[in-house]
Amino acid sequence: MNLSERLALFDRPDLYVVITEAFCGGRPALDVLDAVLDAGVRLIQFREKDLDELELFLRASQFRERTREYDALLIINDRLEVAIATEADGVHLGQTDTPVNVARSIAPELIIGASSHNLDEALEAQALGASYVNIGPIFATQTKSVPTGAVGPSMIDAIAPRLTIPWTTMGGIKLHNIDEVICRGARRVAVVTAVTEAEDVCAAARALRERIVSFHA
Repeated sequence: MNLSERLALFDRPDLYVVITEAFCGGRPALDVLDAVLDAGVRLIQFREKDLDELELFLRASQFRERTREYDALLIINDRLEVAIATEADGVHLGQTDTPVNVARSIAPELIIGASSHNLDEALEAQALGASYVNIGPIFATQTKSVPTGAVGPSMIDAIAPRLTIPWTTMGGIKLHNIDEVICRGARRVAVVTAVTEAEDVCAAARALRERIVSFHA
């Protein structure tokens, strides 16, 4: 797929599940991925920060095989070279990763996401060519530590109206508080443990996804 085709799929309202094996409740990450895909989720991020190069490539390749079977988009966290090597659909970059404009010049057909914790970071990522920005962490979360701490749902109100590109939101979002981001226009809501550590992964993903999709129907 080219970038336009990928962005057309990315634009669909959906749950955005970020999978790290350490947060899979003792289960293999691939088992969690299969359950998430069975729930209808078509936007997946593979996020492993502590694997060596070969293991990272091998596991990301397995994710690519599975997501391709379901016509799901696969975003690789941080590692642009792994996204390219595995023919993933995109890469998500943090504030200390490869600059967005450099990634765009290297991989013009990939979706390039960028983390943002405030308006200035979001607007800079947009100006540098990001395909989307993530706003967060919205609520307190155990999966990511940033100097700002939780930025709160009001940060969506401050950032989203100034963007001309798609955006996602992430950080401590669960079934009991997802409406706080959906009602602010969130179409792509990213979660980790709300799904990956759930006793029934498929049911948890389906419940969250239905809230998003039904709101934007």
